[in-house]
Amino acid sequence: MAQRARPLSPFLQYRWQYTNTLSILHRITGVLLSLGFFLLIYWLAAVAGGPERYARALETLLSWPLQLVLFGSAFAFCYHLLNGIRHLFFDMGHGFELATARKSAYATAAGAVALALLVWWVARAGLGGVA
Repeated sequence: MAQRARPLSPFLQYRWQYTNTLSILHRITGVLLSLGFFLLIYWLAAVAGGPERYARALETLLSWPLQLVLFGSAFAFCYHLLNGIRHLFFDMGHGFELATARKSAYATAAGAVALALLVWWVARAGLGGVA
């Protein structure tokens, strides 16, 4: 009796697609938003703690490493928001065509970068250019 070839695992024959990247990035940004929430709590506690505590917190938050973390949080928020809107359209049955899905993917990524830069610029202006 001849031995039949065993099928490969889907993991071994699956080709990486842009949809994989977007899905994984959506999950990662959700986790980063949860972690970035602690910085918001820190800032709000400093505001409630009085002017001296707020001044120390602002000094800490304006350091370069935390500025990168804050910009990353802004990007995570913007990407997660736009990709969530994209998924709402998917839930309504729109945008499943390959060309439309690809365009909405690029629009989500580009829009997230543009919106994050806009949010960052508005935040800088709101803090008197010190952010």
